[in-house]
Amino acid sequence: MLITADRVLTGSGTYLEDAAVLIEDGTITAVGPRAQMDSHSGPDGQRLAFPGATIVPGLIDAHVHLVFDGGSDPVAYLQASDDESLLMDMRQRAHQLVSSGVTTVRDLGDRNHLALRLDAEIGRGSSAGPRIVSAGTPLTTPGGHCHFLGGEVSGESAVRDLVKRNLAAGAGVVKVMATGGGLTKGGPKSWQSQFSADELRALVDEAHRAGAPVAAHAHGADGITAVVDAGVDTIEHCSWMTEDGFGLRPDVVERITAQGIAVCPAVSPHWQMVPRVFGEERAKVLFGQVREMAEAGVRLIAGTDAGVQRTGFDGSLARALGFYAHLGISNDRVIDMATVHAAEALGLGETTGRIASGLRADLLVVDGNPLSDLATLTQVRAVIAAGRLYEPHSRPQP
Repeated sequence: MLITADRVLTGSGTYLEDAAVLIEDGTITAVGPRAQMDSHSGPDGQRLAFPGATIVPGLIDAHVHLVFDGGSDPVAYLQASDDESLLMDMRQRAHQLVSSGVTTVRDLGDRNHLALRLDAEIGRGSSAGPRIVSAGTPLTTPGGHCHFLGGEVSGESAVRDLVKRNLAAGAGVVKVMATGGGLTKGGPKSWQSQFSADELRALVDEAHRAGAPVAAHAHGADGITAVVDAGVDTIEHCSWMTEDGFGLRPDVVERITAQGIAVCPAVSPHWQMVPRVFGEERAKVLFGQVREMAEAGVRLIAGTDAGVQRTGFDGSLARALGFYAHLGISNDRVIDMATVHAAEALGLGETTGRIASGLRADLLVVDGNPLSDLATLTQVRAVIAAGRLYEPHSRPQP
């Protein structure tokens, strides 16, 4: 398959003009000027031309929950559904994701390893969707945040045991609910910590000994500090909540940067509604904290928390990226957050996130120039995930 377009994004903020990408057996085999590659189309002879378009790496949503429906009460939906019904709905969500340009997702908590089942189907080609890096069952405390997903543990031994079981089932990341969260009615408050320092260290040790990264849900400032102490790999939300407001800790931000911990703020595509929902002052603080982390050199990665209240899967990531541009982050860095930087944080930097020979053929073709206008990322012409062609709202082509 030979794909040509006016521009191909080959590096951070760097285009190759009037270029082509050659794909064979799901892998990028060459990238170069169209004039040099016009005589090549691969063994299948398929040629796709996109005048006026740009080819960028497939997008990566680093924080989703495919088991939730993105409605007004995703927990009620979950509890009213059996596993087979959930899996059927998850297939549709996966299709929405890939059709909107997302070729990899990190699923940070489901029930009974359904995301792993779906990923296997996608790998076989029997379902349409992105590659799924799944956490399996997220670890939480008894009655803690998302306890209804089945991951309640207490004590170092139980923590280590659940980590081992998730990894044995095929999980590619370990997820810990280090603080409470708003999705869990009657559970710990978002700013409250859930695990002891010893439990967190045991969890990270068990995961890292197996070569798996750890993602920590942490809203509270104390919980953020605790997971940095424990040596996690990514922090989800990182909203610096305290009992009476917010309190970003510059010394902890310095440690996050020094330790190479990535932060996924998990921004909703409806981020512009935040001032109306939480008030102008709280929104100003929340937005300012993300800007401060970015300016301090924290490696931010893009994610949406798709599946939680009123956050769906159809184009949410591309719309959410406007939040970072609103903060003054350059378009090239924002695109990196949703491609190469996210791939590196997920442990996939050697296989995806860039357009280069030898990498998995994960590509997004959009109208216009996203380096000039991020909104063009919503103007999808075609998606290639693992070498399979998807057109918007279509089934994959063989």
